[in-house]
Amino acid sequence: MEVECPRCRKRAPDDAGNPFRPFCSQRCRLLDLGAWIDEDYRVPGAPEAESEETPPSDRDDPSA
Repeated sequence: MEVECPRCRKRAPDDAGNPFRPFCSQRCRLLDLGAWIDEDYRVPGAPEAESEETPPSDRDDPSA
């Protein structure tokens, strides 16, 4: 059985004989890893909440 390489779209064997699966080669595998490291890909998630701590200001200081 063959699958399409997610990086270059070439057909590659999808069996134990292909150590780079689902990629067709080590090059495609490393290019994909580099894209994750460079944050080209992102996994959607909940938006980050703003910190509840606010920096002190002169107006909040009761001794002023």
